[in-house]
Amino acid sequence: MTTVATAPFRFFGLHVVRTRRLGPSMVRITFGGEDLRDFAAGGRDQSLSLFLPHPGQQRPVLPAGDDWFTEWRALPESVRAVMRSYTVRGQRRDPDEIDIDFALHDDLGEGAGRPGHGGPAGRWARQATPGQQVTALGPAVARNKAVRFQPPTGTDSVLICADETALPAAAATLEWLPAGTRAHVWLDVRHSLDRQPLFTEADARITWLVRAEGAPRAVDAVRAAALPGASPYAWIAGEAGGVRELRRHLVHERGLDRRHVTFVGYWRHGLSEEQLRETAA
Repeated sequence: MTTVATAPFRFFGLHVVRTRRLGPSMVRITFGGEDLRDFAAGGRDQSLSLFLPHPGQQRPVLPAGDDWFTEWRALPESVRAVMRSYTVRGQRRDPDEIDIDFALHDDLGEGAGRPGHGGPAGRWARQATPGQQVTALGPAVARNKAVRFQPPTGTDSVLICADETALPAAAATLEWLPAGTRAHVWLDVRHSLDRQPLFTEADARITWLVRAEGAPRAVDAVRAAALPGASPYAWIAGEAGGVRELRRHLVHERGLDRRHVTFVGYWRHGLSEEQLRETAA
């Protein structure tokens, strides 16, 4: 595939190697491809843009060139590749592979308000089979701006709060944390079976907030808890409205330095990712 430099990012041609269901709300898809020899994820919450084909297309329709985004936007929505942001859950060599975990809830993002009708990315992930082709715009160097988990100097502990869409990023970040790091973690998921085994060498207290079990909202769970350490760093991600509410609590009620709080709205109730991008523009 012809690659286009967007330093430190570039396009990578990928294909599905295998899929594995992780629970009712998550499927892990492993991608391979010769291009991955130049892929360099920075770990933690490393994100990329994934371009998916529409039903009936052999590969995603994505213009090549320096002005690819403008040309992509000009294409009919029914033709141009579906673009979504995802976390690189894992990367391996020999063979070169990356894992991406897809949240499958029908009521997230573009499926909101239409039960049983998930968005195009979720529908693609449900039926993904080995050999299917996709394109990714991802990192060619490990130190890149798409890694947002960046504890400042002097941090003595970490607070992580994520819903199921941000669970892959939270899990990868836990794996990255140095041994002995104090961390308080809240993971908000729908079903009991959405809990996953998590590995970390950090001194982490992990609380699963399972909505089907009547768990409190994440902001209420955090509000009722003591923060770890004297100089914590907070990383919160998930539904945009909940993320903003939790950030307000940490900054205005708890007095955290706003520079020590990283917050990322992965989706918003009632909006597709395209609409969310438009509102953030």
